[in-house]
Amino acid sequence: MTRIPFDEHARFVRSLLAPLGARPTERVAVGDALGRITASPVESPIDLPPFRNAQMDGLAVRAADVAGAPVELPVVGESAAAPGTPAPLAAGTAVRIMTGAPVPEGADAVVPVEDTEAIDGSELVRVLRSRSAGEYVRAAGSDLVAGDDVLPAGIRLAPRHLAAAAASGLTELLVRERVRVAVISTGSELVEPGAPLGPGELPDANGIALRSAVAACGAVVVHAGRVRDEVARLRAELDAAIDAGAELVLTSGGISQGAYEVVRELIEPLGAWVGSVAMQPGGPQATGVYRGVPLIGFPGNPVSAQLSFALFVAPSLRAIAGLPPARTERMPLADAVRSVPGKRQFLRGTRTEGGLALAVGGPGSHLVAALAASELLIVIPDDVEALAAGDLVDTVFL
Repeated sequence: MTRIPFDEHARFVRSLLAPLGARPTERVAVGDALGRITASPVESPIDLPPFRNAQMDGLAVRAADVAGAPVELPVVGESAAAPGTPAPLAAGTAVRIMTGAPVPEGADAVVPVEDTEAIDGSELVRVLRSRSAGEYVRAAGSDLVAGDDVLPAGIRLAPRHLAAAAASGLTELLVRERVRVAVISTGSELVEPGAPLGPGELPDANGIALRSAVAACGAVVVHAGRVRDEVARLRAELDAAIDAGAELVLTSGGISQGAYEVVRELIEPLGAWVGSVAMQPGGPQATGVYRGVPLIGFPGNPVSAQLSFALFVAPSLRAIAGLPPARTERMPLADAVRSVPGKRQFLRGTRTEGGLALAVGGPGSHLVAALAASELLIVIPDDVEALAAGDLVDTVFL
């Protein structure tokens, strides 16, 4: 059987997904915008801060009244961080003030509480240190002025960005729509995880794995399904996915060379490519278009399905979502390894404390526990049969 090179298949998948990069926009609540990408600059409708306020707990004063400190001033009121406007400050007096509270008209400085002393049995407070006009007073608009951009276009929204938007009084943000993905597991042997297992039945690991991987890449799953190895059922599931708005369909299983290869049976007559890529694990692969929507088929073995997503689909989805590419690092091997010439091998592994790439488990595509114990893939080139301990290899972090 002819196998296409790994790099050729990766390029084709990238080209198939490229049109998804032109995202429309939508408005979402600020509280729901974490991880989304701003579609345009975001202007603040108000000054930040919106009024003069105290930077410290202490006394609001006129700087001229404390120039000769130590001095004693009568405390004539209080300004708390609460709604309302404090009374103007008369010359020769002070107002007790809390952090964030409005500074009264007439006051131009705040004396921190640690620079004051209460005088027992008196309404007077002794100010121990002079302050210049403007000290410990936050001017209105000192962070930004109404109409200024509080957020630029094209950033991935983190909690600090949402805090700035909320502080500006914004309730919605214009963001790029997320890529809408459908995930369909195929296989008559699959059952819902946690359900009692009958003879020959297996929990569907691919469904949860691929749905989680899609979300981790900044896309959204709009349809998820599991079908038996029957073409009519698969066709109905694909139609339901497209009707739900899916822009990309991911399937697992049903694309090998044996019987009951339901994905192959359905999409190959429609012009899809179903074949083998020169890689291990993950050789069987499929690409096509169903009702105008890209369809990418992965093998049914759980490790193969997860690695196929990580290597072929995740880079495009991460780029569209504004996420950085997966971390890569070149490091020496901890132990000698053997590979299959003509196939790009992806060994599961970890990085030791000494900075070595250590393989975990064997090459089998069913070893889900070994994959769970791994943090990276060790890449063995197509033309290499064996590598010794200490040889440098490329790694891709999961």
